[in-house]
Amino acid sequence: MPESMLLAAALGALGGALAVGLVLFLRRLVLASKELGTDAEQATYQTLHLASRAAKHLRGGIDGPDAQRAGKHLRALLGADSLAIADRAGTIAIDGDDAVRQLAERLVGEVLAGGRAQVQRRIPVGAWETDAVAAPIVGRTGPVGAIVAFASPVRAGLVRATGEVADWVAAQVELGELDASRAALAEAEVRALRAQISPHFIYNSLNAIASFINTDPQKARELVLEFADFTRYSFRRHGDFTTVAEELRSIDSYLRLERARFGERLKVTLQIAPEVLSTVVPFLSIQPLVENAVRHGLESKEGGGRITIEAADSGAYAELSVEDDGVGIDPEVLAGVLAGAPAGGEHVGLRNVDARLRQVYGEEYGLVVETNLGAGTLVRMRVPKAGPRRDGRITP
Repeated sequence: MPESMLLAAALGALGGALAVGLVLFLRRLVLASKELGTDAEQATYQTLHLASRAAKHLRGGIDGPDAQRAGKHLRALLGADSLAIADRAGTIAIDGDDAVRQLAERLVGEVLAGGRAQVQRRIPVGAWETDAVAAPIVGRTGPVGAIVAFASPVRAGLVRATGEVADWVAAQVELGELDASRAALAEAEVRALRAQISPHFIYNSLNAIASFINTDPQKARELVLEFADFTRYSFRRHGDFTTVAEELRSIDSYLRLERARFGERLKVTLQIAPEVLSTVVPFLSIQPLVENAVRHGLESKEGGGRITIEAADSGAYAELSVEDDGVGIDPEVLAGVLAGAPAGGEHVGLRNVDARLRQVYGEEYGLVVETNLGAGTLVRMRVPKAGPRRDGRITP
């Protein structure tokens, strides 16, 4: 069987699996084999290896510099003499002989306009001739680009394989867009938390500081420094992650300012295992839980109350909890808040932290909340000590 037809058969059978991200699993499975004896096994391994290398460049889209790097692996995957990959605007990256650029531009334009694959034979390119197959990269809204493979000659296997690769590239681009959307959502959640902090907390803190200016100027100066430290941390513009130690340092500043308001009505207990201080956690993931305890648990309770913050070492995980003995939350209201129901600004911090933990680590890592009216609230979170990967997902 010709090599191009063998590649086409492998791509046809595995294209769906690759599109949903199973390429890495299959690649590891093949690598685990002690022998790749048959032609089919070797072709499958080579296909998966090249596809996995191309995938990491395609997640950034086909309109950037990574398109050139992806084209190198896609050309080897198809066994083409040269390969062109273009975005919706017709910007082309070529791997191989740049003499085909003008021809590629024409074919890309025709494919993007018609939305259908084309095969052309014996096309003059300077002093020689080539065949070409061009296939659209079709997204949800129509063609988002095109692939053109050049070979002499173009056989039926290469025609089919180019179409399969174009579909797989479309899936990778879409997955990259989903990753970007998730990152944008996470950033929006952080901005919402900052918006929650700013009007309520800043107003109360400034009032507390003002109340000490005449009676205790030294105390007022100390509170101004705490306020500066807290706001500098909360409104920083870089980094999606921080450490437990940094988050606790910000919480200490926050509680010093709140104790200036509450006085003896606010009591705090800390139980922190030193082993978890360096654990990486999403930025503003613990502080909103403490603010929720103060603002919604103790502020309306006559006589104030106590907040207990714990960080325990649990093998591969850090177990973090914030507990208050305040007024509690109606469980039905809490369930609605965590499900995304409008809450009029109530417990927004809980919802945002819960959503970001699930987004970063997976659904099983959401907040666990125990509460009832008049019974206080205990909020627990479990974070892998290994931390998230660079792409924001849990480290295996």
